[in-house]
Amino acid sequence: MIKSLTLPDPDRDHIVGSADGLTKLLEYGDYECPFCGEAYAIIKEIQRRLGDDLIFAFRNFPLTNIHPHSGHAAEAAEAAGAQGNFWGMHDILFENQAALDDENLAAYAAELGLDEARLIREVTASVYAPRIREDFKSGVRGGVNGTPTLFINGERYEGTRDLEHLLNALTPQSA
Repeated sequence: MIKSLTLPDPDRDHIVGSADGLTKLLEYGDYECPFCGEAYAIIKEIQRRLGDDLIFAFRNFPLTNIHPHSGHAAEAAEAAGAQGNFWGMHDILFENQAALDDENLAAYAAELGLDEARLIREVTASVYAPRIREDFKSGVRGGVNGTPTLFINGERYEGTRDLEHLLNALTPQSA
């Protein structure tokens, strides 16, 4: 169960960054969504710039009715996480949004040094569907109705999703 709908949950979520980070960014996203792909590149740059001051978490919100490969992509990320490499798969999926069929998912697992047969077996058996469903439901309860949806320190970010605006929203301004 997710403790907070809008804050990263260190006991459950996939989190990157220092536990001492001052700023918490949570994304509800879909690996096949082109807007999430744009946000991915911006978030990577923000992570580079903010370093340990940023805690970032990603929750699955696959919109399978418009992105047919998003469900299996989310399953692949979770299956990779079970093998200790969620973030490696997360990155590869966003960097290859046009190639998310099962054959490519297996190739990405192999590229990451994961057990690709296990990953595909778990993806096709929907082993992680309950976790993905929990992410999705928490998003709906938190007011998520599209992707990407971002929360900064528990507050929904409604601003422009470009580097400058998002970085300004994440960086406390001195008075």
